[in-house]
Amino acid sequence: MFNGTTLIITGGTGTFGNAVLKRFLDTDIREIRIFSRDEKKQYDMRTQLMNHKIKFYIGDVRNYESIESAMYGVDYVFHAAALKQVPSCEFYPMEAVRTNILGTENVLNAAIKNHVRKMIVLGTDKAVYPINAMGISKAMMEKVMVAKARTMDEKGTVFCGTRYGNVMASRGSVIPLFVDQIKSGQALTVTDPNMTRFLMSIEDAVDLVLYAYEHGSQGDIFVQKAPAATIGDLALALKELFNADNEIKIIGTRHGEKLYETLLTREELVRAEDLGRYYRVPADQRDLNYNKYFIEGQEQLSYQEDYHSHNTRRLNVSEIKEMLLTLDYIKQQLGSR
Repeated sequence: MFNGTTLIITGGTGTFGNAVLKRFLDTDIREIRIFSRDEKKQYDMRTQLMNHKIKFYIGDVRNYESIESAMYGVDYVFHAAALKQVPSCEFYPMEAVRTNILGTENVLNAAIKNHVRKMIVLGTDKAVYPINAMGISKAMMEKVMVAKARTMDEKGTVFCGTRYGNVMASRGSVIPLFVDQIKSGQALTVTDPNMTRFLMSIEDAVDLVLYAYEHGSQGDIFVQKAPAATIGDLALALKELFNADNEIKIIGTRHGEKLYETLLTREELVRAEDLGRYYRVPADQRDLNYNKYFIEGQEQLSYQEDYHSHNTRRLNVSEIKEMLLTLDYIKQQLGSR
């Protein structure tokens, strides 16, 4: 479906943007546009990849004019630009609003203006029952996308979302932190050993995006079924892989952290379509006539449970090690010892 087409990746210099870019380079796509505000990272990508298919655009999703002009002639949009660090968003919540919510609206409007075929927005499990500013802003991003999708007809731009858990070894995640602590002989700082998190590889995350491009309808949100692990077992698995004897230090739950992450609420799960490897959550098509929802209930909601990292398949230490060994980052770190 991408042969001879043009794709733009907002936030294309980040971990996720890089992974999507490299996957698309193997196709017969005509052009890939990297849109971001970081000229140094764009320079690094340009000199490293040296590929005529890649074009670089300096801009900011907060500035409608910059994204609108970069989107001229684009067929597909992957919107990954966001503020993602929980502490940063917690201290500067309005910055999260400007980038994650208002910036997303700018990209949606620019896609409509330029008659883009389909746009995928990148969500997170932290948007479900959010307890921090980052999660709240990403939840609103999803709501803005779905609301915009309701206004589009069959011939208009199709808007879809993906929602995923933790991408292993991504920038700012706990795995690189643990590896650095192991290599420097420090104690591994574990917040709560019983805390659980979904585990996905970056390849799994890109697969989810491609699936959404191929199968998504107006306002859909796609979620991958993923296994989970406790933070304590993850630390043990890394210690065993690196044959390390570092102490594990329990430091307690940090501000804004959950005991477990949720990928689907029970309300969403009741409506979701089980596609085997994925769930598809169709857009909520209710209108402003809410009266009937006060007198009509859903019996299934009475016993349905959320889909979260405490009730998905739990990996043991051996399984975590096996999954970690598929990561290029872990292979490189083991080889550099």
